[in-house]
Amino acid sequence: MWWFHIAKKGHVLSGLQAHPDREHLIYPLGCTLIIKHLKSGKQGFLHGHTNNISCLTVSKSGRYIASGQVTFMGFKADVIIWDYTKREIYAQFTLHKAKVEALVFSPNEKYLLTLGGQDDGSIVLWNVEKKEAICGSPASAHSAGHCLTVGYSSHSDNIFISAGNRTLRVWELDLPNRKIRPTECQTGQLKRIIKCIEIPEDDSFFYCGTTSGDIMKVNLKSRLLSSCGPVKQKFSKGVNALKMLKTGDLLVGSGDGAFSLCSSNNFKIIKRVELEGGVSSVALRGEGQQVFVGTDAAQIYCFGYTDFKPELISTNHSSAVWDTAFPQAVKIWISSTPLIIHNAHSMGVTAIVSSGDSKRLISGGGEGQVRVWDILQDSYKLVATMKEHKASVNAIKIKSNNQECVTASSDGACIIWDLLRFVRNQMVLANTLFRTVCYHPEEYQIITSGTDRKIGYWEVYDGSAIRELEGSLTGAINGMDISQEGGHFVTGGDEKLIKVWHYFDGDVTHVGVGHSGSISSVRICPNNRFIISTSTDGAILIWRYPHSS
Repeated sequence: MWWFHIAKKGHVLSGLQAHPDREHLIYPLGCTLIIKHLKSGKQGFLHGHTNNISCLTVSKSGRYIASGQVTFMGFKADVIIWDYTKREIYAQFTLHKAKVEALVFSPNEKYLLTLGGQDDGSIVLWNVEKKEAICGSPASAHSAGHCLTVGYSSHSDNIFISAGNRTLRVWELDLPNRKIRPTECQTGQLKRIIKCIEIPEDDSFFYCGTTSGDIMKVNLKSRLLSSCGPVKQKFSKGVNALKMLKTGDLLVGSGDGAFSLCSSNNFKIIKRVELEGGVSSVALRGEGQQVFVGTDAAQIYCFGYTDFKPELISTNHSSAVWDTAFPQAVKIWISSTPLIIHNAHSMGVTAIVSSGDSKRLISGGGEGQVRVWDILQDSYKLVATMKEHKASVNAIKIKSNNQECVTASSDGACIIWDLLRFVRNQMVLANTLFRTVCYHPEEYQIITSGTDRKIGYWEVYDGSAIRELEGSLTGAINGMDISQEGGHFVTGGDEKLIKVWHYFDGDVTHVGVGHSGSISSVRICPNNRFIISTSTDGAILIWRYPHSS
């Protein structure tokens, strides 16, 4: 039923990956993996994780994708290996506690290395073909801090690296004895927290990006620190991502939003640009002819190696999306300054709606007040304040004649207001925190929903209850909208499902699966072609509306 999807969260380090087929980008959104075709923009979805994805890697040939997740304290966190061609789960491992911190495939795809989070602290090597664990070990020595990242040799399936808070180790696999044996790297007096590792193709040295804003160069064979820099002007807010090009130069992404090309010998910056948000990922297409950079402001940039100029190819929400709206009318004001209503509500604006003629705004606040504003060309006027709600106003809907509105509140009341006299016409009470309310298009009924998971039908005239439906198996219903002809309505909430209902029969006609976070709002577009839904993971999904007008 779903059509396409726009969103990205950039808080997973190395969460943006370019597939070796050179045609797709891969990145996580909540507990879903997105596979996006670069030319067409078409997106595929990999569903399987039960909580937010925390790390992601792609095998050298692109045959496999692996992802790890977080979970609740005391529970085990899943690792999933995906078959890229079939777009399905190849293997699923459950061993690490609370979080999978990082993972990486061996160069010949024989093994997958996984690292548990701070509450786990273990490193485990898995046989990909047999889908079983080979061996494991504590990732760090007792005297060191917790491990944050892992990297694999570019040629040997038997050598890998772990690094983190004052820990840097090179490991060797002893397969006959099913053991992995670490050697501590000698860094002298240098104590660093390492966030990322880059191992060039020749395996001679490897590079570590640190929270201190410098880069460590270490000899892979001798395990000795070769150099560390830049000495003077370090990378502000730490080095989050490193990639080496065929030229031997390093691409460096730092927490302050700087993306730099620098020499791998002395770490001198050759080129540098400033991006929006801290750089969280750097991905190479092919051998680096194109570079994709992801930031924690949910931006994706594309760079050409020769000109090193950023092209913004995707901009999305980096936090929860709470609502969407289709404008009924458009006015263009010619003004030298924007119109801002300061201090509109003492505890913040929690709901807002515009009248059909765009001459008025009705706003609801965290303190429970409902305010009516006249919007003029260069100014505004507070017309009325209506105070009966005792908690935040979560939704407002206005009648087509602009003379009445209904508000839903966390105090368990829905109030129908007269917008001519600015008084209450009617009140609906229920044992719930109302999250959403809608007028039926004929405007003789309203439907409500909230934390009790019930969908209530009510008479506008006297506020009497008509019927009640079980709207959700788990969690609140946060969003609801009715089609223009009134035959169907849609709901969404903490259950993460879009449900399409027959208004008069009260039956579910269609269910949409796609969101990985709690749904915050749903809207049916005016021409009844699409449904727009938003969620707390920053996603906006566009669905085909399943009923003809």
